[in-house]
Amino acid sequence: MIRLKIDNKEISADERMTVLEAARREGISIPTLCHSDALEHYTSCMVCLVKDIRSGKYIPSCSARVQEGMDIDTGSIDVKDLRRRSVELLLSEHRADCEAPCRNVCPAGYNIPLLNRLLSEGSIEKAEAVSAGQKGPEGLWCFNCPGYCENACKRKKIDLPVSIKNLQIFVHTRNNPLTEDLQTPALKPEKRKRRFTSITGKTTDNELKEWLKESADNSQRYSTITNHEYAAEEASSCMHCDCRAASDCRLRDLANEFALKNPSGKLVNGEAVKKINRNTNLIFENAKCIKCGLCIRACEDSTEEPALCFLNRGFVTILSEPLTNGFEDVLKNKTKECIEICPTGALAWFKTDPADEIDS
Repeated sequence: MIRLKIDNKEISADERMTVLEAARREGISIPTLCHSDALEHYTSCMVCLVKDIRSGKYIPSCSARVQEGMDIDTGSIDVKDLRRRSVELLLSEHRADCEAPCRNVCPAGYNIPLLNRLLSEGSIEKAEAVSAGQKGPEGLWCFNCPGYCENACKRKKIDLPVSIKNLQIFVHTRNNPLTEDLQTPALKPEKRKRRFTSITGKTTDNELKEWLKESADNSQRYSTITNHEYAAEEASSCMHCDCRAASDCRLRDLANEFALKNPSGKLVNGEAVKKINRNTNLIFENAKCIKCGLCIRACEDSTEEPALCFLNRGFVTILSEPLTNGFEDVLKNKTKECIEICPTGALAWFKTDPADEIDS
């Protein structure tokens, strides 16, 4: 055992422990993005930086081993500032919308993308549960709304916006008679406390085509929704430009913690691409990937199937399937593990996971 100090607290630790492990054992919180207790340490994100006061050096706590006489500072202003800068660098090339534009402009903040996913999958009961959970005492806001959501819909850039308003009203009124909601103007909902929101930025024509990968091919469009079939068809035209991990993203949580704003300019190292494996229900979006390598390391011991890997070097490094395989070949048995270990929404279930609870 060796002796060291963390935040002026003298502790003893096994020489095989990292600074992060020693700190967490003492109840001291240090943020991480590229770290997993189940995997070998690999320094990538630099969000876990701490300062060794003895040497004056800033070190990554996830991989630095404890040493005799260390005097570690985990919470000073300069340490937090460096962590903040690390997150800012990650955000500078994070070309992703945390929330879909339709939800961002909705006065009530309805989870429009989730409702559309459920309708397109035929899960009408789950869609109703989402709708019921979102409707406040003032009733459904959509009845008296001019349709801000449809004006912001990205599908509008290609052909027609999704009939969001009528989809919401159809789900709401399926088991509710049209009475007071139509007669009484809805009260404006209280202003919601907004979380950090990353925005994709300017998209190319090729990138818009990538968004279309999540829409049904040659789907019939309906402006008036009168039955389940029409609802499913129209909902399937949604391009799902939100992030599936919007409520469970460690990068977004840190951006909130550091009160960061979305960078005005994004580093474009390559066009945004969506890869979908419909056999395993997996979708990979490279523009949301922070290249932490967790999914790669999680599959290092796998010899039965191809896994994701790094391609290229430097700023143009990307995660991809091996050059000799297609995306439908990878992660056949480790899909769930890789989705769960991903700190952002880069790897996610293409369709809603049947085991998930619906969170409105």
